[in-house]
Amino acid sequence: MTVLTSLARALAADSMTPQQLTVFRHQHISHQPIVVVPLTLAGETNAPLAALIGSDRDRPNVIVTRQPRERAERLNFAGKLASEVLFPIEMAAKRTQPFGRGQDSRVRVVDAPQIWVPNPAGIEFISTLGRMTRLRQIEGPWAVPATVRRLGIWLTWFAEQAEFADSGALIAATRALSAVWATGQSDLEDGNLAALMAWLAPPSGMDVASAVARAENPELCPPAGPSTDPVFDRLFLEPVLRDLAAARTPVAHKAVHRRLTTMLEEQMLPTWQHVWAAIDLLRQVPEAGRVARRWEQQRDRFTSFHQYVTTDGRPQAKRDNASRSGRRLAELEQRMAAFEAQRAFDDPLVLADYRLTGEAFAGRVVDVDATRRVPGQRRSLLRPRVTVATSDPVRLDVGQNVYDPSRNGQQAIIESVIDTEQGWQVELELQNQMGSGQTAKPGSVPALGDDVTYTSVTETFVRRRAWPAREDIPWTHGGPPPEYKPVAEDAAEDWS
Repeated sequence: MTVLTSLARALAADSMTPQQLTVFRHQHISHQPIVVVPLTLAGETNAPLAALIGSDRDRPNVIVTRQPRERAERLNFAGKLASEVLFPIEMAAKRTQPFGRGQDSRVRVVDAPQIWVPNPAGIEFISTLGRMTRLRQIEGPWAVPATVRRLGIWLTWFAEQAEFADSGALIAATRALSAVWATGQSDLEDGNLAALMAWLAPPSGMDVASAVARAENPELCPPAGPSTDPVFDRLFLEPVLRDLAAARTPVAHKAVHRRLTTMLEEQMLPTWQHVWAAIDLLRQVPEAGRVARRWEQQRDRFTSFHQYVTTDGRPQAKRDNASRSGRRLAELEQRMAAFEAQRAFDDPLVLADYRLTGEAFAGRVVDVDATRRVPGQRRSLLRPRVTVATSDPVRLDVGQNVYDPSRNGQQAIIESVIDTEQGWQVELELQNQMGSGQTAKPGSVPALGDDVTYTSVTETFVRRRAWPAREDIPWTHGGPPPEYKPVAEDAAEDWS
């Protein structure tokens, strides 16, 4: 938790008013998001009980297992879910557009599917259900429909994408809201979507305290899933499940199942409405400048994975080998650092956190030499010098690279840091983005009296050494891994 986030939480608790943490929204929101509200059976790992799913807030599709304690019925549940998830995936994959030129010419989808769940536990549900279904065999005595395994492959992909900070494929509503607003309650309480929405959008005529008290009443606001309320389980769910197991005729079973469906739909509908209300609330916040570029990259990833599924189709391995683990860890770190830098470049409130920690400073230009040149290997190079007066604490070293967010990350080198009675004076040598002529292009060099900000965070990285090929993995990391081939035993685990 950053300094400003802590301060915002304290102010929110004192005033009972949520505090905005960012000026902009750093998350893309699809025009047609797919909302999934899952429920699981208590006492068993990932026993799917029911789900509301769809892109139409007024007409959700209801899926309820016929008998959640039977593993065969869990796969039937996955088959019904597959018809709801795979259809928008295939529709999105059909609409493509070309981009690039020459040898770099490729295609990407016009828009990629985006799934919303109430909270991080919903992401865990997607991940575990994907693992449960992607390793099933589609031939042999225990075969499942091919759509079930394809669903597992896609759910696993969505869950893996959710681990990256800059991804927009699978989003937990509570995380997206908490990234923009701070409330006066704890992180654990913010994990309850109903309580979080009570702070951000209390019902008409009700203050925040009353709205939160109402949200914590499971009778009025059932849990956001996938877990159900223990009292509901004991008084309502268990008797119906017993009646379902005792039903001996198709007519009796259908009548009990209809009663179960109605009861579970009533439990999920409040959360369904909260997720859509959260999406509406986030849409009101203006989108940050770099969000569109990140969504293009997400569309590229979706396009590439769809091509893999249609051409190869093998499920992801049960466990990552050393090579894939290393690559994935490096990508997680790089994309996290790039995302944090992009947020700082786009958002003054995010950048303010770096100013408090000394990783950035803001001030006014008190001296500038826009025509300064220094000797180069073949010719002199344009290297303007800018002096900035600031009252921010400067904890950056001489010789360190800093970047100007307002000029698309223009690089500068700190030449000196002088402590004065009025604050600090920082001399900077500009390095790039000034054009290729003998003089700097207009606007590329700050003018005398301009307000500027510089930070040490950057969204660009030095490329590391190339990863070894599969056959060149050293023995210290297990040697060349064998090619993965799914077998029946992969799916035979306790949680399946």
